[in-house]
Amino acid sequence: MNPETHKLYGPEFPICTVRDDVRIHRLVLDSLGIKQVAACIGGSMGGMLVLEWAMLGREYVRCIVPLATSARHSAWCISWGEAQRQCIYSDPKYDDGYYKLTEPPISGLSAARMSALLTYRSRNSFESRFGRNAPEKKVQPVVEKKEEDNVSIHNDGSRNRHHGRPRSNSNESITSNGSSASNASRNPTKSRPQHYFTAQSYLRYQGEKFISRFDANCYISITRKLDTHDLSRDRLEFADLSAAVKSIQQPALVIGITSDGLFTYSEQIFIARHIPDSQLHRIESMEGHDAFLLEFQEIDDLIKKFLREKIPDVLEGEVEGWELAEDLGDWTGSSVFGEAEDVTQW
Repeated sequence: MNPETHKLYGPEFPICTVRDDVRIHRLVLDSLGIKQVAACIGGSMGGMLVLEWAMLGREYVRCIVPLATSARHSAWCISWGEAQRQCIYSDPKYDDGYYKLTEPPISGLSAARMSALLTYRSRNSFESRFGRNAPEKKVQPVVEKKEEDNVSIHNDGSRNRHHGRPRSNSNESITSNGSSASNASRNPTKSRPQHYFTAQSYLRYQGEKFISRFDANCYISITRKLDTHDLSRDRLEFADLSAAVKSIQQPALVIGITSDGLFTYSEQIFIARHIPDSQLHRIESMEGHDAFLLEFQEIDDLIKKFLREKIPDVLEGEVEGWELAEDLGDWTGSSVFGEAEDVTQW
């Protein structure tokens, strides 16, 4: 809510950076009287935050664990973000971001989510999980030679499909040329070739889930926030990105995924190579970027070992002034945004 207009910001919300988030987080910690952070741990965008936290100095943040992240957002990631924004912009209901909350651009947002999902896994992960399987095992019906049937297949999955549209008179001109068309008419196919696959079903399902919990303007703002990430930005004391990363004083455990196509393993090598007191660990997984969430046992063991080495006083010390709840009732541990559940229920 804009405090000046008492209306929703919508597209007028100012651009916000990862560095801005860290500054706001620190204001919260300052207000709570917290003088030091034992460890900052985070993956993906959270890893960007970790690196920005590290720039506050070792006296404030004692050690860091950046996972599957980058020191600055790459051209590859920026391009994926642009493609996702264009999905939203192309939705007629987007209206430059001034859409009604009761009529949001859900088609564009759903498509943006589907596009993003392709970056979270690897090609081999999708192939292993889905292959060319059909969502349901059933006999394909005999094709009736009706244009309506062709239109139904052609627009399968479209949210903005218009029913009852008059038939076009141009169909003949499309199929009149070429031997394949004439051969098809002489040898009609008895059943449809498969045109709907489990991979499509998965993407549509996830897109549908996403629109119930996310806002299009918010999505755009977050993608632009990611684009701004660059540790060397506006830090004139550093000649380049390498110098900015070299200034990080904390002990660091850098973790990367071999099959990560979004935040590549080479980017983790760059971070570890330039942080003076760092160690690099490689996770062998075909699950792509999401492996930093899926390979939790291996990552958990690595982090606990690292923390025992670097901050043993914190891990082995007694906690005072806190009472642990013994009865958690029906708490199921769902994440706030549902992201972790989406990943593990692949």
